[in-house]
Amino acid sequence: MSDSPQPLNPTAPAHPGVAWSDPRREAAFHDWLGQVSPAHELRPETVRPASADASFRRYLRVDGGQGSFIVMDAPPEKEDCAPFVKVAGLMADAGLLVPRVLAWDQPQGFMLLDDLGTQTMIEVVDAQQMRATQQLYLRAVDALIAWQLASRPGVLPPYDEALLARELALFPDWYLHKHRGLEIAPKMRETLDSQFRLIMQRNLAAASVYVHRDFMPRNLMMPRDPAEARLGVLDFQDAVYGPTTYDIACLMRDAFLSWDEDFVIDITVRYWEKARKAGLPVDADFGEFYRGVEWMGLQRHLKVAGIFARLTLRDGKPKYLADAPRFIGYIRATAGRYRELAPLARLVDEVEGSDAVSGFAFGRL
Repeated sequence: MSDSPQPLNPTAPAHPGVAWSDPRREAAFHDWLGQVSPAHELRPETVRPASADASFRRYLRVDGGQGSFIVMDAPPEKEDCAPFVKVAGLMADAGLLVPRVLAWDQPQGFMLLDDLGTQTMIEVVDAQQMRATQQLYLRAVDALIAWQLASRPGVLPPYDEALLARELALFPDWYLHKHRGLEIAPKMRETLDSQFRLIMQRNLAAASVYVHRDFMPRNLMMPRDPAEARLGVLDFQDAVYGPTTYDIACLMRDAFLSWDEDFVIDITVRYWEKARKAGLPVDADFGEFYRGVEWMGLQRHLKVAGIFARLTLRDGKPKYLADAPRFIGYIRATAGRYRELAPLARLVDEVEGSDAVSGFAFGRL
């Protein structure tokens, strides 16, 4: 391939088209967009893909009189947008930078949102510039502290034992059985059940706050305004009320980006210090708190390995399963640290067919 710039095709459209599998939904979308366009000076001819996520939602971008906007396309038979709207309001009230809901056709699943920008945090993280990376992660920590400080019981669904158990079941059901092709024999089932009970007991012992549930650089946005200190927050519709340890574990043990343990501890201890100063219910001893973060991270890693297998095998999205080795590495590193988790460590080692590992890989995708 030539390295020289290629001339633009003068007959090519200014923006790539948006594909629709259902002509009726396409027609409904254009009717709705035509109705909301005047209030925001939208230019329907500029609609183009913005991004998609692991669900059935997708996002489109459209230009308007004062800049661009985001349209959420969420088929109502597959996606419920009400939690997104509720959590967006909670986060805005907490002082977070989140997209405003400017228009919402609830029956059809179309929504017009602020456009927070085009660059996610993961796109600007540079492992060669650790000082700048540290400052970036501390901005993420500030957003997390603000979110947790707004917490009230009875507002969001509880991250309770039933939900934890459903999530952990994804690992044997989808990763071990359907992806690896293993039959879950009685002995393996007994090991998994006993280890999962232990993991749930440890995690449910943590105090509860608001939990984003996918708080990672891919869901944090670099603001358009350079003077804006806050990172934008996206993909928050699955928020719950649960362990204080969850979101910091999610941030530092990312689905798509791994750090060495020195950096993980550095940011985690800075979060812990800020959380204690703010009066959040974190353990008074950092060592105990960090162990709690590890056990919470282990639950998430088991869940996500199952989810990534399901996304590939059920939903036809193979790119996610390519990151499964990262999560298996997380699982084996954590299980290998704790005597109580030795049965899980042995099980995973047998499945993966290699020696135990420790620590975290350094680098990025």
